[in-house]
Amino acid sequence: METTVLYSIFTIFVLYLASKFLVNARKKHRNHPPSPPALPIIGHLHLLKKPVHRTLDNLAQKYGPVFSLKFGSRFVVVVSSPSAVEECFTKNDIIFANRPYFSSGRYLSYNYTTLGSAPYGEHWRNLRRIAAIEILSSTRLNKFQDIRKSEVRMLIHRLRRVCGNGSAKVELRPMLRDLTFNIIMEMVAGKRFYGEELCEDEQATYFQELMNEFFSYTGATKGKFLQDLFPILEVLDFSGNEKKRILLGEKLDVLCQELIDGHRKDKGRDTMITHLLTLQESQPEYYTDQIIKGLIQNLLLAGTETTATSLEWAFANLVNHPNVLKKARAELDTQVGQQRLMEESDFSKLPYLQSIMSENSRLYPVAPLLVPHSSSSDCSIGGYHVPQGAMLFVNAWAIQRDPKLWDNPTNFSPERFEDARTEPYNLFPFGMGRRACPGDGLATRVLLLTLGSLIQCFDWERKGQGQVDMTEKGGITMTKSEPLQVVCGSSWRGAVPCLLAAAIGSVAGGGWCDDAGERRG
Repeated sequence: METTVLYSIFTIFVLYLASKFLVNARKKHRNHPPSPPALPIIGHLHLLKKPVHRTLDNLAQKYGPVFSLKFGSRFVVVVSSPSAVEECFTKNDIIFANRPYFSSGRYLSYNYTTLGSAPYGEHWRNLRRIAAIEILSSTRLNKFQDIRKSEVRMLIHRLRRVCGNGSAKVELRPMLRDLTFNIIMEMVAGKRFYGEELCEDEQATYFQELMNEFFSYTGATKGKFLQDLFPILEVLDFSGNEKKRILLGEKLDVLCQELIDGHRKDKGRDTMITHLLTLQESQPEYYTDQIIKGLIQNLLLAGTETTATSLEWAFANLVNHPNVLKKARAELDTQVGQQRLMEESDFSKLPYLQSIMSENSRLYPVAPLLVPHSSSSDCSIGGYHVPQGAMLFVNAWAIQRDPKLWDNPTNFSPERFEDARTEPYNLFPFGMGRRACPGDGLATRVLLLTLGSLIQCFDWERKGQGQVDMTEKGGITMTKSEPLQVVCGSSWRGAVPCLLAAAIGSVAGGGWCDDAGERRG
């Protein structure tokens, strides 16, 4: 009986895919972008070797800067030139102001109603306005400046204890991840959820588990997303992913609701939730709890892992290029001095530090293909016809390493940004068009403050004699293949500011946990 059922399901599956293939084959093909030979049913999925951005760059070398692929039932367009990018986000900007529908958005993004998942329209424009004005404006970011300062100083305090008066090997990724999560959570909810200072905080541990699972469902190229390419798989749900996402969505909703309810009881906290609840009192029909919960999730998703990953790449580049590190420290010594820690107000005096971050973003963009876009109607790119519903990938990694656009494109050279003006479609670490990241201001502040402070307070060296391995992995997000391990040493130049930070961090963090889990002051 079970065998008969399985054969029936398999037969229906094959017939469905065959019918889709035949229908598409009979359609009158317009002037679609060039494409490699495809296999029946799966299209070009067999060509996707990791890292995907390198595979797509290799295909662009053969088929041109605008080419097309079939990912199962999805028509995909890949662009790899500044002129094509400009055409996508000027003439066709509104058409590509949508995100592809991934099934996870139904359960993890409140049925496609969050800022990151909502289709372009009045609802999305309202969400974008709320984020840009009420959450991520310069005024709001300045208000939370002390949070960023405090978290960076607690990180310095943490590293200071590890190094003591000498040096020690450290793995930066978990520390940077704790930093970025805590900055966002303190801004949003007024509470730290990550770090050794929390000891055995059950709510923090539970929150971390949910967020780790949440991040495992992001990215369109993972095996979990085959149902997005073959819709019938979503109905059958052999792997049980559907049920898992429903349950995860319910747990995240309960957790976010608890944060909101806690703020209703304690309105004295100066957080983003408090601010949004104040707006809810005057406009309850729009600032609903669901809208606020969706904004919380988007801030966590977009503003934590990406910033931590970018910082890890930056430190890997610095220890591989000690001359750049030396020049950055000299700039800090000259412009900030050795008697105080750098502040965000120092940014304008540190152009070389800013050049380091620009060069880091150029060579190692966290989103090498940006976040995918989707066309809401037929359009044309580079003279080719692009149908409605096509998924658009912009290969930022390829453009930002193109030898036609950059001298010595694979060299890490911040000096290239000191005097030269960058063309707008040659470098775009925060995306382009209407769906560009609205949190670029926050990310830039965290990146510069963290990088500058850690250069000021510590000496950084490679763990061994050889260069740090810069191999990347990933699909939608590009991370280092191996976590970065470096030697962190107490710097005599940074002795005073480092000690200041250590003292402040100890007070702000309320101590730390020893091996037995006891809190120590």
